Formats: sequence, structure tokens, C-alpha cells
Amino acid sequence: MKSKDIQNIKESSNYRGRRDFIKSVSAGAIGLAGAGMILPETETGNKRTKARTREEKMKSMAANSYAVNALFKRRMWSQRPERPEITELKEKYGEITLLDFPQFSKDTYPGVTKMDLWSSLFGDLSDDSMFTRIEREDRVYMGEFDPAAPSSKKYLDLLVTKMVAAGVTATHISNNAPRNLADTDEELRKEGIRVGKIWLDASKQIGVRSMRVNTGGPRIIPASKIEGGYPRNEEIVPYLKNAIESFKELADYGGKLGVYVTIENHWGLAADPVNIIIILNEVNNPYCEASPDFCNWEHEYMLYNGLELLVPRATSMIHAKRWVRFPDVDIARCVEILNRAGYQGYISNEYEAGGDPVEGSVKLMNDVVDALI
Repeated sequence: MKSKDIQNIKESSNYRGRRDFIKSVSAGAIGLAGAGMILPETETGNKRTKARTREEKMKSMAANSYAVNALFKRRMWSQRPERPEITELKEKYGEITLLDFPQFSKDTYPGVTKMDLWSSLFGDLSDDSMFTRIEREDRVYMGEFDPAAPSSKKYLDLLVTKMVAAGVTATHISNNAPRNLADTDEELRKEGIRVGKIWLDASKQIGVRSMRVNTGGPRIIPASKIEGGYPRNEEIVPYLKNAIESFKELADYGGKLGVYVTIENHWGLAADPVNIIIILNEVNNPYCEASPDFCNWEHEYMLYNGLELLVPRATSMIHAKRWVRFPDVDIARCVEILNRAGYQGYISNEYEAGGDPVEGSVKLMNDVVDALI
């Protein structure tokens, strides 16, 4: 980070516009439905909805930092040199950090004013005090961003000043940091909850509306066994029970902060949309909801059917995606599912289908906007 940015970190807690900025973000976090737009009506299923202009539909989109994470500055290890294709991308677009992403979003996705931030991109790599420490085999490694550290809080304030300057705000954090929420090891589960809570505090600090948290548990869902001629799955029950208890605690905490805790169809328990619905129903808290992804499915028959199950349980964030596993996913069909459900939250353009991620994410965004009503 340049010395100017370091000085900004020191001064950012005194930034006069920050408090007003956070208030304005919080006021706008109730979704697009509260904008009071007067628009022509159109039919969608049995509902009457409002047709929007392209400019208005762009306000539904969010720039996705994970889609372009190849451009971000990373810790480099001598035994793991940067791949040639990554070097080429950085030569084309420049190397960025999360502090650059608000302006990058504004320049790359004109008309988009929201961002979806990946947790692994937070922090100033030149300041180890912002990161956890991992001790392994008599060596110390830098771990993940620790939002509770004093230097991290100043960094988050600086991120807000960058958002204010660019006129782009963060609405969602796609978070991989809280782990083991379904784990049968109670100590690991409690640590996952603790990490989730400090990230919810960070979400509140930067004005974010929602934060994805992974369910944890086995990466592959335990299989059923035949008992008395019928399949029975006792092994999955403790994991579901622990996930439910963890998300109850996080949703209660998030509700006090005004931040939604979301579950994405990602892996493990959440690979099956029915498990997500089970957790949401059992938690039974309006601050715990789904944030479905177009493509994070185990097989092609889940592509649209799984999405259709989860969209009615989402109000804050959905990931539009092209992915190497399903490169020919029908984006228009996915968006039609959103249209029929009357979804009015944000849509993040998470491109993962190879090639140039900037060009790919722009095309994905345009395809989504073209299909929105």
C-alpha cells in the first residue's frame, strides 16, 4: 500500500462523512422496493410488477470481487510464483487491492453502485497486525483478515472513505472465514460462531446489508444406509442440528446489527437446497435467509430446480454465475425464475467460466440485465 493510503488509515476514523455515509447505506438497505419508483406495469405469473429501464435494472446489480480476484495483490511465496496468465491479466488491467475495488467497480461496470466483497481480499498485506497468525511446524504463517484487530478497524474505515469517493457501496460479504458451524467438535463450532460475529461487526461498520456464512460440516453430505429395507440417514442429523444452533446464534446477533446472515448453495450440507430450507425453517429468524447461486450445484438437474426452491427465501443477494462446470447455463431461464418470484434484492455477477474474468463478468452482467423485468 502506498504511504498516502497508510496515512489515510491513520486519519480515517476522523472522516467527517463516514457516519452520514453509513446512515444512508442503512436507510437504503431495505431493497429496491422502497425506492418509490413510478414505473409502467407488466405481468409476471399471477403478479403485477413494474417494468424498469435499463438504468434502473443496473441498480439491482453488484460488482463481484471474487470474479476478478486474479487482479488482486496477494502474498507471494518463492516456491509459488505467479502464474503467467495472472501476470498477463494484471498487465492488462493493473493490480488492485480491495481499497481500489470501489473505483474499479465504478469504472468497469458503469451504472452499478453496489459491491459483493470476498472475505479473503480484505486487509493490507504490508501490515501483519491485520491478520491472524498460524503456527505450524515451528513456523508462523499469516492467516486470514481479523476484523477485530485495531489496525483492521482503521482499514475498514479507510475502505468506507474509498466507497464514499467512488459513490459505490458494499451490500454483501461472501465470507469463507467462519468455519465449522456444523462441526461435531464443540470447540471448533464455537470458534466458528465467534469469527462469524466479529465479521458481522465489520459488516455493520462498512454498511453491508448481508453476509454469507458457510454451513461447514462434511464437504460431501453423508450418505444414507439401508435399514429394514428403507434408506435412513442418521449420520447427517448431528450436523444439521449443530448448523441450526449456530445459525440461530448468528441470526440473533446479526438481527441486532441489522445485518442478514445468508446461506448459499456452496458445499457440504448446503449442497442440497432442501438442507438449506431445513436450516432456515428451524432457525425461524427473518435475519437468516438464502443467498442462492445459479451454478453451485452437484448435478445439472439442480441447476434450475434448486434455484427455484431457494429464490423465495432470498431478499438480499443472489449470485448470477457462469462456471466451468456448467458453462452453458441458461442465464435467461435463471433470471426468469427470479422474475416470477418477484425477487427485488441484489444480483452479483460472479463469473467463473475461464478466459478474461473482466470481459466475462461484464457479459454476464449484461445478460442478466437483459433478462430482468
